[in-house]
Amino acid sequence: MSKSRNKTHNKKLGQIPGSIIYTGKKASHKLFIEAFDYNKDQYIEKELLAVEESFEFKLTNSTTWINLNGLNHVNDIEKLGNHYNLHPLVLEDIVNIAQRPKIDEYEDYLFVVLKMLYYDENNNITTEQVSFVLGKNYVLSFQESDGDVFDTVRDRIRQAKGRVRNMHADYLLYILIDAIVDYYFSIIEVLGDKIEDFETAIFNGKITDDVSKDIQDLKREILKVRRAIFPLREVISRIEKHESPLIQKKTKTFYRDIFDHLIQVSENIDIYREMIWSLMDMYMTTISNKMNEVMKVLTIMASIFIPLTFIAGIYGMNFEYIPELKYKYSYFILWGVMVLLFIGMLFYFKRKKWL
Repeated sequence: MSKSRNKTHNKKLGQIPGSIIYTGKKASHKLFIEAFDYNKDQYIEKELLAVEESFEFKLTNSTTWINLNGLNHVNDIEKLGNHYNLHPLVLEDIVNIAQRPKIDEYEDYLFVVLKMLYYDENNNITTEQVSFVLGKNYVLSFQESDGDVFDTVRDRIRQAKGRVRNMHADYLLYILIDAIVDYYFSIIEVLGDKIEDFETAIFNGKITDDVSKDIQDLKREILKVRRAIFPLREVISRIEKHESPLIQKKTKTFYRDIFDHLIQVSENIDIYREMIWSLMDMYMTTISNKMNEVMKVLTIMASIFIPLTFIAGIYGMNFEYIPELKYKYSYFILWGVMVLLFIGMLFYFKRKKWL
């Protein structure tokens, strides 16, 4: 983990501030650009073959959403940024996937960075950086690769569901962020189910050799979600309190709802962190109890055979005059004494509830 993280940062070492250098690993992804231009009466949905085709939408009076997939195509991102007069540092942050969720305020637009979380085909949490630029009548979104959680937003635009076609770009940014935050609930629901499964398995003694590793993996997943969620609370809070003509007063209520959702998710994450520590304690306690059971059995076996060994040792001494040796039933009496000792000690251990 640390090696790959260091390699990501090493790409930026020694570079001039504002250098547009992609720091991710998905350099083979094709460029995909889609545009939605709409108002309350109609909408246009278009897949763009070149970034220059998006320039025409800047002049419209309707609301435009341009979504670009493929951060490795830095030349096209630079062209789009230059057309919308984006600061070089904004373009640098768009292609630097190690950004912390944040918001930067500029004269004509807002720049927002956050993390999109989803489960991949191997049931592992994948983190993808998504950047938004909110202008007067447009929203630009930048994603690293194909696949996102915005299908519901697209359907709402196509079918004129809800308020989206009657609202402005600030509301479009809200529903895009809200789609990402809603998916956080799906992530923590799965995490909660995993924790309950581990808890049940440990409590019932169904422990495998990989339980410790699985719990550590689950702990890392929770930390990954926490790193994505906690900084986002500050971002939404700043949007809600931001005095700008880009964010209408009636839209701020919706952002407040996102903030409430983030608080709820954050509280669940804190609870799950505590539960993970409890799982580790429960696991170690269970292992310790199993070890104690093994040691108890071994101690009992040793306690049983110590007197038997003592007796056998006496009769194994090479003395010439041992009266019992010449007695006809000495052997059988010895076995009887040993069996009685064995049964008596078992009864004693049972009575003491050691067995």
